[in-house]
Amino acid sequence: MGLLLKLSAFIDAVNEKIGGVCNWLVLLACIVSGGNAMIRYAYDSSSNAWLELQWYMFAIIVMFGAAYTLKRNEHVRVDLFYMTLSRRGQLWVDILGTIVFLIPTCTILAWLSWPFFMQAFNVSEHSSNAGGLLRWPIKLVLPVGFVLVALQGLSELIKRVAFLNDIPVESLEAHYERPTQ
Repeated sequence: MGLLLKLSAFIDAVNEKIGGVCNWLVLLACIVSGGNAMIRYAYDSSSNAWLELQWYMFAIIVMFGAAYTLKRNEHVRVDLFYMTLSRRGQLWVDILGTIVFLIPTCTILAWLSWPFFMQAFNVSEHSSNAGGLLRWPIKLVLPVGFVLVALQGLSELIKRVAFLNDIPVESLEAHYERPTQ
C-alpha cells in the first residue's frame, strides 16, 4: 500500500501544480478579454486570435481544473442521501462512484477524443476565422484532461481505501459540507 500511496502523492502533486497554472489562467483570460474589448472599442481594431485565445484558456481551465477540483473534493455532488451517511459510508460511496462511474467514463472519453485530436494534428488544423489560431493543440486538451481526471480518481480511490484500512492519509480531502443556498 505504501507504493500506491506514493503514486497517489505524485498524482496529487502533478494536479496541484496544474491547478495552480489554471488559477493564473483565470486572471490571464480576464486580462486578455478586457484588453481585447478595450482595443476593439477604443481603437476599432481587433483580432480573432485574441478571442480564440480566450476560448483556449477557458477550455484549459475547465478540462485541467477538473482534476484539481476533484483532488480538493470541491466538485458538485447530487446530495440525496450522502450527508446522512457516516464518514465511512461516504467514503464507500466515493469508492463505488469512482470505480463504477468516474474512471470508466473518463477512460472512454479520453479514448474517444484521441482520434479527434489526431485527425486535427495530422492535417495541421487551423481556425477558419481570419487571423485565427492553430486548432490541433487545443484539441489535445480533451484527452489529456480526461486522463488527468481519471488519474486523480485513482489517487482518491487509493487514499480512501487506505483510510478505510486504518492507514493514516494526511492528504485525504474527504470532508464534505452541503453548500448553503
